[in-house]
Amino acid sequence: MTLDTPMSSELPNPLDRDAIRQMRRSYGEAGLHESALHTNPLEQFSRWLAEAALNPVIVEANAMVLSTIEANQNGDIAPASRTVLLKDVDGECFTFYTNYQSAKGRQIRFNPHVALLFPWYAMERQVIVKGSAVKVAQEVTDQYFASRPWGSQIGAWASSQSDELASREVLEARYQEFAERYPEGSSVPTPPHWGGFAVTPRSIEFWQGRYSRLHDRIIFSRDEQSPSGWEIGRLYP
Repeated sequence: MTLDTPMSSELPNPLDRDAIRQMRRSYGEAGLHESALHTNPLEQFSRWLAEAALNPVIVEANAMVLSTIEANQNGDIAPASRTVLLKDVDGECFTFYTNYQSAKGRQIRFNPHVALLFPWYAMERQVIVKGSAVKVAQEVTDQYFASRPWGSQIGAWASSQSDELASREVLEARYQEFAERYPEGSSVPTPPHWGGFAVTPRSIEFWQGRYSRLHDRIIFSRDEQSPSGWEIGRLYP
């Protein structure tokens, strides 16, 4: 049993430096005004997410770049980023799931402050969320894990995410081992090392591309004194 198919070994010719410098496009006239946004930024985000999900050009509207903070062996602090999938958003937080022993899991334990970036380039939009991540309750994790496809459940058991892997064959052998332990159609328990993180935002920025790089950037910041709980402002592009 294999988990993927070989890809073509043919590679495109690399672009020269001048070609990279010339990469640009002019964004549209559709602007973003404060009055057009919901007073609750999570509700506004949900509306944009729904629009992105309907856009045929966007492959995975819920894909987001998660940025964390790590400390290397020398004690130096550095950022780390990777793409993960948003799996829930409500009136309070954004939720994703991962291996708690992975690099991002360790980094969140080291420092819970994270950033989420939703890059909806086809719509000339992006959303940046900054906040803190905490583990979700075990029953929430168990409920979501039970809803996953069988193959994804087995993959969560088979992968020691972020650890060094000797070969692809080792991974496939581990996958086969757990596939035999938990046959398709059986109940697969949640791995003890796997679960969700909920990110409670302290700021949410909505970015809309505009002509001449005069983009619109509307930011919501936590403000407990405001009736809505948020202060709204505009940033230079």
